[in-house]
Amino acid sequence: MMKTEDKKNHVEEPVSLYSEHYTYADYLNFDFEEMVELIRGKIFKMSPAPSSNHQRIVSNLHFEVRKLFNKKNCELFIAPFDVILPVENKKKNQSNTVVQPDLCIICDASKIEKAGCFGAPDLVIEIISPYTSKKDLEYKYSVYEESGVQEYWIVMPEVEAVMIYVLENGKYQKFKAFGKEDELYSSIFPELKVKLQDVFPEQVD
Repeated sequence: MMKTEDKKNHVEEPVSLYSEHYTYADYLNFDFEEMVELIRGKIFKMSPAPSSNHQRIVSNLHFEVRKLFNKKNCELFIAPFDVILPVENKKKNQSNTVVQPDLCIICDASKIEKAGCFGAPDLVIEIISPYTSKKDLEYKYSVYEESGVQEYWIVMPEVEAVMIYVLENGKYQKFKAFGKEDELYSSIFPELKVKLQDVFPEQVD
């Protein structure tokens, strides 16, 4: 049985009551107590609040990445921030995916609207836990790949590592894996470099 303290970070599909196929138009009318994401028309509940360790990593990454993008045309966004991935040749309201990446970088200003980002960010960063790994490694991975997210960082706190995937000919290829002692660098933004010892906190919850 899952321990009580572990449940708060467990992400799963909701009960059958919410198993229909939903769109962004439906998403705008949702009235859930907890935050949700919409992936290929299905609702995924999110934990009420990320763990303190997760928040430290997000904060540290945001600080390190923002140093570069403060001086560029690209913008850096931190969750909660809706990224709507439109279905090709359909109206925005018919999009079937609305996700909230931990961090994302968007260089095409035309995609950014008051409600969020309509279209694929250039770079997405997700911090996973044992209870969100399936969503981030399978569901979101395939959605980001198909939508054209050029670079996807998967941050793994438990092993203090980051895996980077880069889009080549419509498919993700593993670019590089970085450990805590490494200086991470981006494929699509070569000037973006991050010392991971400054990202992973000394104390892991």
